[in-house]
Amino acid sequence: MTTLKRGDTAPGFTAFDQHKNRISLGDFRGNKVILYFYPKDDTPGCTAEACNLRDNEAKLMEKGFQVIGVSADDEASHKKFSEKFDLAFPLIPDVDKEIINAYGVWGPKKFMGKTYSGINRTTFVIDEAGKIDRIFEKVRTGEHAEQILREYA
Repeated sequence: MTTLKRGDTAPGFTAFDQHKNRISLGDFRGNKVILYFYPKDDTPGCTAEACNLRDNEAKLMEKGFQVIGVSADDEASHKKFSEKFDLAFPLIPDVDKEIINAYGVWGPKKFMGKTYSGINRTTFVIDEAGKIDRIFEKVRTGEHAEQILREYA
């Protein structure tokens, strides 16, 4: 699990999204960022989470949030996933796990009795000054936007 905590400066990054747009965390200063890490494109839980954020994007934007997704999938996978589910927000391919490791979300997981390493589904809400304001480690994929919005009601 992550060693980052509320109040820490969010680790900066610059990367390219699924459409080859350059994304830098610093570009979002003055805005709140929902930086969500998810295990794999086009899997049931990850699809539910992405679609829930998509369906509530207008509400999130009204509150000043920008959504950015990150996984270790490559650009082609992200592009296919975003087109299939009409995701307008950026998805960053982090194949080398630089951002994933900076946020401390790579670690042991269990599935069907087996332990392996992977991305632990985690969301960081980063405030206008670039500080971590909230960390969600128990993400409810089908209602993640609501989970975030409740914290900011």
